[in-house]
Amino acid sequence: MNPNELKQIIANSLGDFYKRRIQRLGTLKLRSVLQRKNPYLYKALGTNSATEIVEEILRAYLSASDEGLFGDVFFEPVAKAVSKGVVSPTEGVDIAIETSDRYTAIAVKSGPNPYNSSQVKRQTDEFASLRRRLLKLRKQFDPVLGHCYGKKQSLPNARRAYRDSSGQQFWEELTGDSDFYLKLIRFMEEEVIVKHRAEYQKDYQNAVNSYVREFTNQFCREDGSINWEKLVEFNSGKSVKKKK
Repeated sequence: MNPNELKQIIANSLGDFYKRRIQRLGTLKLRSVLQRKNPYLYKALGTNSATEIVEEILRAYLSASDEGLFGDVFFEPVAKAVSKGVVSPTEGVDIAIETSDRYTAIAVKSGPNPYNSSQVKRQTDEFASLRRRLLKLRKQFDPVLGHCYGKKQSLPNARRAYRDSSGQQFWEELTGDSDFYLKLIRFMEEEVIVKHRAEYQKDYQNAVNSYVREFTNQFCREDGSINWEKLVEFNSGKSVKKKK
């Protein structure tokens, strides 16, 4: 793949990432989040601004989803485009690369975050399902959990029936280029990021204003100060059962 093609793929994927981030701004349910927050801690920290509370909640909400979102709309499309593989026919496996004697099945993940036992089992089962469908091919089956950054490398063992490949090694396996993992960051053009970030910041501020208005209407007094007792009652008061 020539550099201009790669730059375009990266630019398109960055555009999709920011588009999805903007869409996420309007999906926060403020009242639901406030029920899981610690109002006593806000008070203890000297928080006296509805804007401060809303921005902390919104930042935490977005950062929790950014990693997975970036994997879905940036890393995965780039990996599919540069691997010259095909979309896997099985759920839980993203890319299939077939040669004369080997079938490599790849599940693309953002980073090497540890899997718990149920996630390991599910991923193993998904690879096993694909392997059963491919028995008639009589090819070596190579299941890979590919991490787009990091250093984790491991072979299959009794606990999991796949190997881990991360960072430089993962991208080199896909492209044959040992420097590809550096090209990814190198070809994230600054002007593209600046343009998308400016658009995002406008929508972010609009979202903050909207959520601040909602918070103020429900948990602030007429003078604008936070009604802490009302907030604590909403967060921790006993639920009153409605009579039939």
